[in-house]
Amino acid sequence: MTTEFSKKLPEIMTRRSAESLLSRSGQAMTIIGVSLLALILGYSLWTLPPFSDRMVTLVSDNMAISGVENPVTAVLLNFRGYDTLLEIGVLLLAVVAVFSIAPSPALLATSPPSPMATLLLRLLLPFVVLVGGYILWVGSYAPGGAFQAGAVLAAGGILFTTVTARWHPLANKAIPFAMGAGLLIFVLVALATMMVTGNFLQYPETRAGMLILLIEAAATMSIAVILTLLFVGGEPGEISPAQGENKHTVSFNKENRSE
Repeated sequence: MTTEFSKKLPEIMTRRSAESLLSRSGQAMTIIGVSLLALILGYSLWTLPPFSDRMVTLVSDNMAISGVENPVTAVLLNFRGYDTLLEIGVLLLAVVAVFSIAPSPALLATSPPSPMATLLLRLLLPFVVLVGGYILWVGSYAPGGAFQAGAVLAAGGILFTTVTARWHPLANKAIPFAMGAGLLIFVLVALATMMVTGNFLQYPETRAGMLILLIEAAATMSIAVILTLLFVGGEPGEISPAQGENKHTVSFNKENRSE
C-alpha cells in the first residue's frame, strides 16, 4: 500500500498545488501591483536628496544614549526603531499570505532520510545554534544582530526540514507564538517605554541595552521560524489524500507510513 501511495503522491501534490494557485486575473493584478511598486520605489530613489554627513554626525553624537556600541544597531533598534518594527510586521504578513495561498506544506518526505544526511544534521545543528546566538549577542558592538542571527538559524531550520521533513507535534503548536513573538515583544516594549518616557520607542538610558537585546532575541526567533516556513511553502500539518484515494497521511509531525 505504501508503494501504491508513493506512486500517486505526485498526482495528489500536483492537484493540491493547482487548487492553491492564483487565477489568471489574480496573477495579472499581482504583476501590475508589483510593477507599480517597483516604479514608485525607483522614482523615490531617483529623487532622493544628495547625501549629507549630518546624519552621521547625529548618530555619532548620540551613541552614548543608544545603549549599544554599534552604530547600525543603534539606528535600527533605537533611533529608527519604527522601521525595524514595520519590517518584522512585513515578514509576519508575508508568511500569513503564504499560508493563505498554500495552506498545506509543499515539502513532503517520500522516502526516509539517508544516514549521512541525518549525521550531518546532528553535527551541524548545534554549531548553527551557537553561531546564531553569537551573532545575536555580538550585534550590540559589532556587525550582527537579529536579522543576521535569524537568517543563520533559518538555515539550520531549512536543513532540518530538508533532511527529516517532519515536525514534532509540540513544534506545530508553538509555531504561531514563535512567528508573532518578535512583533509582540517589540510592540509591548514600545508601549512600556511610552508609559515611562512619554514617547514611543524612547528607551530609558539605563535600560536601553537590555531592552534592545530583549527585542532582538524575540525577533531572532520569529525571523528564523518565518524564513523556514517560507521555504517550506505552507503551514506545517497533515496532508490528506483527495476523496477516493487510499487513506494515507503524510505529515511533518508523524512518521511517513501507511494508515
